[in-house]
Amino acid sequence: MAIELDKATRERLIASVQRYFVEPLEQDIGHLKASLLLDFALKEIGPSVYNLAVGDAQSAIQQMVSEIDGTCFEREFGSWKR
Repeated sequence: MAIELDKATRERLIASVQRYFVEPLEQDIGHLKASLLLDFALKEIGPSVYNLAVGDAQSAIQQMVSEIDGTCFEREFGSWKR
């Protein structure tokens, strides 16, 4: 599954990549190089990050489901002492 970005987000990320190269690395790269680096990162690194996020979400949901009995339980016939 390819990661698709809307145009505005893509442009902000490209600007961020360019800024990263200028500020800590003191190298000026153009729009094309920054765009190619972003494409590479999305293709190579993106799926690993995505899979980790999905795994984290699954774990969180499984934890919530396992706790549902204690969270969503109301004792029946509570008017009478046992």
